[in-house]
Amino acid sequence: MMALSNSSLRLAQPSFFLVGIPGLEECQHWIALPLGVLFVLALVGNVTILFIIWTDPSLHQPMYLFLAMLATIDLVLASSTAPKALAVLLVHVHAIGHTECLIQMFFIHAFSSMESGVLVAMALDRYVAICYPLHHSTILHPEVIGRIGVAVLVRGLLLLTPFPILLRRLFFCASTTIGHAYCEHMAVVKLACSDTTVNRAYGLAVALLVVGLDVLAIGVSYALILHAVLKVPGGEARLKAFSTCGSHVCVILIFYVPGIFSFLTHRFGQHVPHHIHVLLATLYLLVPPALNPLVYGVKTRQIRDRVLRIFYIKT
Repeated sequence: MMALSNSSLRLAQPSFFLVGIPGLEECQHWIALPLGVLFVLALVGNVTILFIIWTDPSLHQPMYLFLAMLATIDLVLASSTAPKALAVLLVHVHAIGHTECLIQMFFIHAFSSMESGVLVAMALDRYVAICYPLHHSTILHPEVIGRIGVAVLVRGLLLLTPFPILLRRLFFCASTTIGHAYCEHMAVVKLACSDTTVNRAYGLAVALLVVGLDVLAIGVSYALILHAVLKVPGGEARLKAFSTCGSHVCVILIFYVPGIFSFLTHRFGQHVPHHIHVLLATLYLLVPPALNPLVYGVKTRQIRDRVLRIFYIKT
């Protein structure tokens, strides 16, 4: 009888209830305003970046092609997170279906992994551009860039597809209330009343594998860049070489610092207030897509000049 009951619970696939920002329910509509602004900035900024790169043949170079990949991923990330989060915070549409929740969770985590992979590719591009400037276009020709893009896509899909598959084998006995504004993997796992050892272990392994290896690869790339730049005679030449990496370093910090902090507080930060963690986790998915176009727009002359021409502003 107990086996039959458990089986029926597994098949139930209950809907979930997204709280939003726990403990701040009374002011959630005010929190939604800056989140809405970030979402609009992400949409306008990344669409503008894609349009500029698409329409300007002079920007069909490795750095800008990787930037186009980053902008596409940021559009998916923001669009996967913000609409439902704003619906929860503004108009109190808290319910989300089981399948819809798993799909949202997959897109958020898969495309976060892809963004990390593209940042590694951009670090490789900076390394080749600075250390092998005469061979930059021959080493990173369009076919190689396409293969890198496919590898980043396939890695994200392969690593994150087990997330929803493993969650489907769990069943939920009582609460289906998620203390987030979106379907976050560990928040859903914690609701299950069946054994979640495999889910937790695989989630931790993927996080450590993706972030650990990607941060290591970026660190090695910039260590080699630093070593090469310090050999360049003349302070002005060194400064120019470093300046080509400025926007990429800013994007790396925007993406990894809040992401790692959010991951650590979710796993080990029992004393961090839950609403702080939820706010950080939500901002982590919206701040990089909103700021990345601004960073590259301000620090990259070619893109800045095209933006100014589009809006009929003379430099």
